Amino acid sequence: MIEKNYQPADIETRMARLWEEAGAFKAGRPERRDARPFTVVIPPPNVTGSLHMGHALNNTLQDILCRFERMRGRDVLWQPGTDHAGIATQMVVERQLMERQEPGRRDMGRAKFLERVWQWKAESGGVIVNQLKRLGASCDWSRERFTMDEGLSRAVAKVFVELHREGLIYKDKRLVNWDPKLLTAISDLEVQQIEVKGSLWYLRYPLEGKAFNPEDSSSFIVVATTRPETMLGDTAVAVNPDDERYADLVGKHVILPLVGRKIPIVADEYSDPEKGSGAVKVTPAHDFNDFEVGRRHNLPQISVLDQEGCLALLDNEDYLRGLPEGASQLAEELHGIDRFAARKLIVARLEDFGFLERIEPNTHMVPHGDRSGVVIEPYLTDQWYVDAHTMAQPAIAAVRSGATNFVPKNWEKTYFEWMENIQPWCISRQLWWGHQIPAWYGPDGKVFVAESEEEAVGNALGYYVEQEVITPEQGDEMARDPDKREGFITRDEDVLDTWFSSALWPFSTLGWPDDETDVARHYPTDVLVTGFDIIFFWVARMMMMGMHFMKDVPFPTVYIHALVRDEKGAKMSKSKGNVIDPLHLIDDYGADALRFTLAAMAAQGRDIKLASQRVEGYRNFATKLWNACRFAEMNGCALPVDFDATQATQTLNRWIAHETARATREVTEAIEAYRFNDAAASIYRFVWNVYCDWYLELAKPVLMGEEGAAKSETLAMVAWARDEILKLLHPFMPFITEELWAVTAKRDGLLVLTEWPRKAGLTSDEAVMMATTSPNDGLLPPVLLALDTGDFSDPAAEAEIGWVVDLVTAIRSVRAEMNITPATLTPLVLAGASDETKGRAQRWNDVVRRMARLGEISFADRPPEGAVQLLVRGEVAALPLKGVIDLSAEKARLDKELAKAEADIKRVDAKLGNEKFVANAPDEIVEEEKEKREAAVARKARIIEALERLKNAA
Repeated sequence: MIEKNYQPADIETRMARLWEEAGAFKAGRPERRDARPFTVVIPPPNVTGSLHMGHALNNTLQDILCRFERMRGRDVLWQPGTDHAGIATQMVVERQLMERQEPGRRDMGRAKFLERVWQWKAESGGVIVNQLKRLGASCDWSRERFTMDEGLSRAVAKVFVELHREGLIYKDKRLVNWDPKLLTAISDLEVQQIEVKGSLWYLRYPLEGKAFNPEDSSSFIVVATTRPETMLGDTAVAVNPDDERYADLVGKHVILPLVGRKIPIVADEYSDPEKGSGAVKVTPAHDFNDFEVGRRHNLPQISVLDQEGCLALLDNEDYLRGLPEGASQLAEELHGIDRFAARKLIVARLEDFGFLERIEPNTHMVPHGDRSGVVIEPYLTDQWYVDAHTMAQPAIAAVRSGATNFVPKNWEKTYFEWMENIQPWCISRQLWWGHQIPAWYGPDGKVFVAESEEEAVGNALGYYVEQEVITPEQGDEMARDPDKREGFITRDEDVLDTWFSSALWPFSTLGWPDDETDVARHYPTDVLVTGFDIIFFWVARMMMMGMHFMKDVPFPTVYIHALVRDEKGAKMSKSKGNVIDPLHLIDDYGADALRFTLAAMAAQGRDIKLASQRVEGYRNFATKLWNACRFAEMNGCALPVDFDATQATQTLNRWIAHETARATREVTEAIEAYRFNDAAASIYRFVWNVYCDWYLELAKPVLMGEEGAAKSETLAMVAWARDEILKLLHPFMPFITEELWAVTAKRDGLLVLTEWPRKAGLTSDEAVMMATTSPNDGLLPPVLLALDTGDFSDPAAEAEIGWVVDLVTAIRSVRAEMNITPATLTPLVLAGASDETKGRAQRWNDVVRRMARLGEISFADRPPEGAVQLLVRGEVAALPLKGVIDLSAEKARLDKELAKAEADIKRVDAKLGNEKFVANAPDEIVEEEKEKREAAVARKARIIEALERLKNAA
């Protein structure tokens, strides 16, 4: 028996346990071994993570697809797992050590520290997994992977070694995003651009061969910079080749202020004549753009900062080389000073010597580490790189050929822009937690890359014997006795970028390279669901690795979902205090309500504006379903064995069969096309409007009437439609539907494993056969044909009941517009009605009068005077309102409302027509104004329609 009140928390705990005990989510269930696989890999959340709204959206959409395909007979593998999250995890454990007043990482040593990290992972690393289970994620949890488990670690080592052997991984000195606090290179995704109110310093660089005079502009060139502390490392001044002001100076030199170094003036298009003075200082070792300018002009790279962001000038051969005599005094004064303190000293010194022309306020974006919070430094250092340009070519071709498609399609443009301008991928990180780079260095610095230390030792000994550095006998002795070779080769201390192991996720999680059985069955996967922010960092790299090692794309479809923002459209952030915690929403309204909210708002290409009121509204939707099922149960509605809905004889019952088929078709097609919002809207409309508001209301007289064939059929039909609803709604709201499925009838199986609604007349065996075979020689996916739905149709039943629904809806709308009280019963005149309409009016007279609050229904050749006319399915229905309402007063009220709507539109148009407002206002404010306008335009249209009705009634 269904409980009186819907209590989500109680149900969710019970259903989760039921699914787990039944192994409902396991891939390769005995009855599915011959079925076509459907495979999805979860974007692995950080092991340090906690469920946020992005996770909730991403995993809800994946779960909808997996539950949908599981019900369609596919052997579903939703591969779960977590990412080791190098920096984040290392920081968590270091913070824990500090809080407990234990020795720090470096005092502890690498081996002991890594033991503590693994200990932390065992104790606290499962939080995000349990939270995903609360959301209802139907992953095969028995196959959970971790990016640093043994199998994945072997895959990482194999890939590194093979790419290095092919020349696609190499070591190079380039600029990286350097975090001076964490002392490591970080990826662009870990860099946060923050708007800072700073300054723009205009500096005078003396021209070589001219006596510098601050009053004589011909004796110097002015450059503008936001970072005067890096000018010590300048190696050129760049001007635009088309800038006539400096045409005569190109090829000449300036003398670097304070330092005395002679540096050239070069022509380069990077310099913008419209910005600042049109001349820019070039510091290849401290700016990404300058680095490229330096490469184009073969400029020296002089780094003047150390890893901690302090000036490093003494013993800096690159800096000291070529300085005039006595210039080293400055190095002694500034060496070891923090970059920002040095900035003040350098600016003061420039001003003292007349090299500072002026300072202007300058608001600009400054890169900060998203975890350390400090300003990131472009830093010149030796790192390991992947030749991303070469590896990107097959991945680009795969998308161009349609082997992989993005949904929405517009994201392909972003993918191509990134991939076609790709730079070498820095894959080394100066951390301890992560996959240690499988490279060892010999006594002379030679690198030996191997999958294991034993292999590296063997390679090194062979090499040094061949080079006669050691004798064959020494080599044999060192090979036999590890103690003899201790310290002979040392391993690279750096670890790999987390995204390196994540790039292998679609095949490493399936057992590659140790066991490729699952790779053969499940690769390529079917679809990737992810956010747009990691198209480059993750999606593109999985494409590159998949194409290189598997010789096939990792997924034929990439569905890109939008952001979840707050109710005003602002991006959620802790600093703004507008973060919505999905776990709190689950606690308050249930996981099903949150899931349905996210699906209903997941329109392709449109961000979600989330408000708790929306979630509460869909919790009410769940309650509506709960109460409808209780109503059916209390009235004895039950589904007889072998009941065939298509053989119903009652018009009302054939109508609900017709509408169910329509809803099934709409939901199925929408999910197949990744239109989750359309699928949710269709099932919502069907449950709330069609089934609850109309079918059950229209069926009540039959259910409460005399026993007989009509009642028996209706009792069965109510139960049948309810069951179809539970099936269609299950991918969106799994907990409540599974509970209702279990308690509404005695059933052997779980809803999660029950068959998706099929074509009428298609047997279960036929459905399974179609799901396991490939029709049309594999040209069409079997899922599109196998469990197709909605071919049942009864236009006559739809015309009859649809007329009742449309008529009552139209009358209710007018009553609401005209403020007619529920107690006032108005007459209805059907003008010029056809015989068909007259028959319907007579058959449904009592129902229409009760539901539309009518006094009587009559017929006439034409509408009476003073009647509001409604067009219902091509025929006129008139509501005589003279004497019922004051038509002139109602017109005055509507005129007033119309003026207000027009004023609202005018006010918004004035704002949106103001270029300054549109340019300066936050995006969410502009979007909010556009929505206000849309609402006002819709309101105006409704008012004009109501005024037209009054005009006809006058």
